[in-house]
Amino acid sequence: MEFYCHMYFSEDLRNKKARIIRGFKQNRLRPDLYLITLAQGSQNQLEFFSGLLLKQKIFRTEDLFVVGVASGYDEALYLTEEIVGEVCKKTKTAKVRQYILQEQAAYMEGKG
Repeated sequence: MEFYCHMYFSEDLRNKKARIIRGFKQNRLRPDLYLITLAQGSQNQLEFFSGLLLKQKIFRTEDLFVVGVASGYDEALYLTEEIVGEVCKKTKTAKVRQYILQEQAAYMEGKG
């Protein structure tokens, strides 16, 4: 599981960012949290699902790129809309996947 350098969090989780990420890295799952990730299929941009799904075998082998974390389904919808809106505003396109991957690459390049 990889985490976006500019992770998005629903408002009520913003003060708990480090603890939430650490929890996911340590495989502590929370049923109230939804992960927003880059979609596994190339035809879609983002997808979100309950953190409980990480218990399924298929997710043990999948490399997930987590873009955001929300508290509940409704917050996940809202946060996904916020991410897409921000990317559209900054790039004048809806190429969310491309923008996020470019931002991540630039961040990693600056670190190394």
